[in-house]
Amino acid sequence: MQTPNLIVRTILSDIDPSQLGVCYGHEHLLGQPPPQFAQADLTLDDRPMALAELRQYQAVGGRAVVEMTTPDYGRDAAGLRWLAEQSGIHIIAATGFNHEKFSAPYLENTPLSDVIAGYVNEVTAGMDGSAARAGLIKASTPFNAISPLAAKMLDAAAAAHHATGAPISTHTEAGTMALEQIARLTAAGVDPQHIVIGHLDRRLKWDYHLEIARTGVYLGFDQISKEKYYSDIQRADFIERLYAAGHGRQMLLSGDLARRSYWHSYSGGSAPGFRFILTTFVPLLKGRGFSDTMIQTLLIDNPARAFSFLPR
Repeated sequence: MQTPNLIVRTILSDIDPSQLGVCYGHEHLLGQPPPQFAQADLTLDDRPMALAELRQYQAVGGRAVVEMTTPDYGRDAAGLRWLAEQSGIHIIAATGFNHEKFSAPYLENTPLSDVIAGYVNEVTAGMDGSAARAGLIKASTPFNAISPLAAKMLDAAAAAHHATGAPISTHTEAGTMALEQIARLTAAGVDPQHIVIGHLDRRLKWDYHLEIARTGVYLGFDQISKEKYYSDIQRADFIERLYAAGHGRQMLLSGDLARRSYWHSYSGGSAPGFRFILTTFVPLLKGRGFSDTMIQTLLIDNPARAFSFLPR
């Protein structure tokens, strides 16, 4: 019996990982928080504006986006499918849930077995009543804690991974609890090469990053352009140091641009937008001696490996 080939599951179809191209590992295109948390800046509901942002990204070499919006944050599977069709950008969508302040109504009274079944269905059959399938599983933890709901999310993600093969990508609140996430997922039998830990550039502590990297997981540097947390020079320092320490094949770059005020299209050109990493951050890295091969590792090769899997 022939072993199936590795695939990346995009919202339109399964593709060979070599087709992915330049890929941002953690973004948002369409979605908004529940009404009690609503803010105009957080409302990404304009499909033409999202298409304009994707086309700007595409014009500077972007080819793929991992879209991390989940049902509790207003995921729009039909809209994502439309964006993929109109733009030609590969969009990898997420099943799972976001921070528990959004997901608690979905999780508190739902048996773990039902949560798992829901994740599996969205990876294998489709999301939101459509045939558009998720290509990864999201789990989230709050600041400095693995709460009961967060533990439930992590356990469901591990079980759904074993059932589908799909990779797991996490939200860490301000970069905390990465090691605890890894410990719980690996204790449940998830190989570190199928785990992406998000938002680690919200907590730039060298020993912490090195310990995470040594587990074998992927590290998400996904707050690029957000100087309110750390400067991009500091991010570049850590990426350079991790590369020198032998962990260049474990890093993923992105901006997590989940606000209108972060987008070039919504701001009239004043915000960083999806172009920023390719037009500003990559030149910053090259100015520090990063070769084209090293940039390809970060933006093409690493995402192709991190988000590929053998479907089960």
